[in-house]
Amino acid sequence: MEFSRNFIITFPVLFLCFSLAYGQVSSPKAATSVTLTPAPAPGPAYVNLAYLLSVAGPYQTFLNYLESTELIDTFQNQANNSDQGITIFVPKDDAFKALKKPSLSNLSDDQLKSVILFHALPKYYALADFNALSSKGPASTLAGGQFTLGFTDDSGTVRLDSGWSKTKVTSAVHSTDPVAIYQVDKVLLPEAVFGTDIPPTPAPAPATDISPSADTPSAAESKENGSSAKSDNSSSSANRIMNSDIRTGLVLAVLGGWMAMLF
Repeated sequence: MEFSRNFIITFPVLFLCFSLAYGQVSSPKAATSVTLTPAPAPGPAYVNLAYLLSVAGPYQTFLNYLESTELIDTFQNQANNSDQGITIFVPKDDAFKALKKPSLSNLSDDQLKSVILFHALPKYYALADFNALSSKGPASTLAGGQFTLGFTDDSGTVRLDSGWSKTKVTSAVHSTDPVAIYQVDKVLLPEAVFGTDIPPTPAPAPATDISPSADTPSAAESKENGSSAKSDNSSSSANRIMNSDIRTGLVLAVLGGWMAMLF
């Protein structure tokens, strides 16, 4: 009897403890809060300047200078590893062929590097930015120091003044931040390399000779000379006729005398 009573009391207690223990084991753990860090914004795409210049147009001469002077790395580093970007003014191959005097072939290595660096600004400029840039005076180039370029915006046409040469932007080859490449129709020649002895503008062709009009002094002189010549010719003719008449009279007189003596 006592065993049964103890069992009846103990069993519910054990059952309750087992239920509580099972509930603790099987209950899901509290979810932990996780803070998500936003992904960094993608940087600008890498621009391969050598590839771009080789496929964009007839810019092989300029690209050859970039590679032979080893300045391609300088341009590439400015384009992709700086916060400012780069703006390049690239002449076509024909512009280099048209360059007779002065010639780039007579420059030293350092001078040639300065000329090539002179074709780039150490900052990205869209075409719309040159209007404001023109009012700030000459802009510094990658060549630094006194190698500056002057700009004017003429109703949307961007014109450049290097001191020796004046040219303009004829087309946009590439214009996506951080790289802008614009085509120009002349090679940019800095005064810092070529001096200030700028070749003079060719003189206009001489005008063709025009016959003087009737009222010009030369015409009047011609008329006077003609009249004088005619007058001289008339006098000479009159003298010749008079002399001939005299000779004829003398001959007749002599013949008359002989006739009189004979008869």
